[in-house]
Amino acid sequence: MKIAHGEYLGVYDADAMPESNALYFLVRKVLKNPKRYMAAFGRNKTRNAKQNFLTRCINQEIVVTQRIQHCGIWQLFKIGRIPGTNFIINKEYVESIGGWRNGALTEDTDISFKIMGSGKLIALAYNSEAFQQEPERLKDYYFQRLRWAKGNYEVVINNFKHLFDRSDWRVKLETFYYSCTFFWFNAAIILSDIIFLANVIAMIVHIWKPGVQLPFTITSSNILLAQILLLNWLLMILLYILQIYAAMCTQFGQATTGQIWLALASYFSYSQLFIVVSVHAVCSVTADRLFHRDSAKWVKTKRFAD
Repeated sequence: MKIAHGEYLGVYDADAMPESNALYFLVRKVLKNPKRYMAAFGRNKTRNAKQNFLTRCINQEIVVTQRIQHCGIWQLFKIGRIPGTNFIINKEYVESIGGWRNGALTEDTDISFKIMGSGKLIALAYNSEAFQQEPERLKDYYFQRLRWAKGNYEVVINNFKHLFDRSDWRVKLETFYYSCTFFWFNAAIILSDIIFLANVIAMIVHIWKPGVQLPFTITSSNILLAQILLLNWLLMILLYILQIYAAMCTQFGQATTGQIWLALASYFSYSQLFIVVSVHAVCSVTADRLFHRDSAKWVKTKRFAD
């Protein structure tokens, strides 16, 4: 910001590969309503999607996020979220709100809440596209997502008070959404996993000790409940696969049968990592606050040469 002289700041990661017209579409979107659109962001695509199983799963996640989630919340509520790359923002406005917060692990989410809190909008420029490189090793992926999760938890905690004041309704909706995702949804999944693991362990122990019974079981008296829960689980898996394939159908060359099988495999593997990362992030954020540790430790994501 100290050396920039233009009216808008354009942000791209060093490894980003924007399409030749990406910046044009961002500027065109902002100029449609420059008094309200303080920033504009485009869509990012995975540059190394075919590298291995991990990058293929990341690619599916990003396509769903970019093609369904971002487009949906913009069309329904005019809510935009600044990504880490491929966006522009009004320089004078950034200076007026104090710039980016030093120490924020997810500075993009943090400033998005600031913009919405001031009543301004972050516009989606759907045609602006850029490729970005994703982690190719599990360790690099884990620490990247851990940083994101910690940063998002901190943003939610810092903005939770806005649910009960007279803040902009978009801030309230986003805070409610993030709270449900990172707290209530995670808590429900963890409880479900605990019940599942407890029953599996009991079944194994039962082989050697027949007296051990399942701690969480459904008997013949409530078999209807078991059927409903099983149907609900199957529908949830189907919804997971359908949302991925629907998103893939909007991406040229990615609507293949292999993507369906990959989605099914990722449901039982890749998507479960989110729970592990979230639990680690909660413990880390809690420890940072209890022991007054510096929470702004940045772990740079490992990049790979093409």
